[in-house]
Amino acid sequence: MPGWSCRIARVIAEIDRTLDGPLDLAGLAGTAACSRFHFQRLFSAIMGVSVGEYRRLMLLRRAGQRLAFRDKVSVTEIGFDAGYENAESFSRAFRRAFGQSPSGFRSNPDWAVWHRTYDPLLELKGTLMPDTDLDFATIRLVEFPETAVAVLEHVGPPAHVPASVQRFIAWRKTHGMPPSRSATYNILHDDPKSKPPEDYRLDICCAFSGVVAENGEGVAAGTIPAGRCAVFRHKGPLEFAEKTIRSLYRDWLPQSGEEPRDFPLFIQRLSFFPDVAEHEAETDIFLPLK
Repeated sequence: MPGWSCRIARVIAEIDRTLDGPLDLAGLAGTAACSRFHFQRLFSAIMGVSVGEYRRLMLLRRAGQRLAFRDKVSVTEIGFDAGYENAESFSRAFRRAFGQSPSGFRSNPDWAVWHRTYDPLLELKGTLMPDTDLDFATIRLVEFPETAVAVLEHVGPPAHVPASVQRFIAWRKTHGMPPSRSATYNILHDDPKSKPPEDYRLDICCAFSGVVAENGEGVAAGTIPAGRCAVFRHKGPLEFAEKTIRSLYRDWLPQSGEEPRDFPLFIQRLSFFPDVAEHEAETDIFLPLK
């Protein structure tokens, strides 16, 4: 089974890479090195959904992210980019999938339904990705400067993080601090797989040196302290960085002679899904060192 899983992982990567193009079943069968007569059954057996359904769900996932976090893009344009000829057909498909119209999701997204739809699929997708050890040559030692930030502290289930992100984006817009002008950081206080969901903490931040006035979003002033850090660049969904992060702690740290500093792992988001394809999103991951 591992050999077939690797083949399907290559197919998934190819679908993700060509999401805006036509679905080429013959080409995907070739990617899987599998007869076209058996390819679709094999994909469904491993993934639990058909090739066409997987692609449809990934297009709707991108559409949902744009609805929730990119309010300047029209519903019609989002639907067209998801492969629908008009707003009505997009609305019907979106409602069937998530129980809300696109405009209803934009104004008040039901993240519980969203996570029930995608979490099992993304978890399975993550298990299929090949284990890649961290390339030590890609790790840089840097002096990170003290950075004043505006921070929204999220405490609670990881599934509720998107709602916190929406609140933080609303604050950023009010203060004219888009990612193009103000670096975006997350401080990863906890591993979501080892912390009780109700206690999970993640800080959502952006560089901001002004006074953070009292606000309804819960944003406050904070600081990422100066200090030495080991940093490497991750490309793709952050959820799939965990294997590499484990290798950083398990393999690189013991042989490096370094000691971690008393500050959590943190990241800087350099490019964002859905502004770029998910597999092209880039994130720098910082391990604070003494």
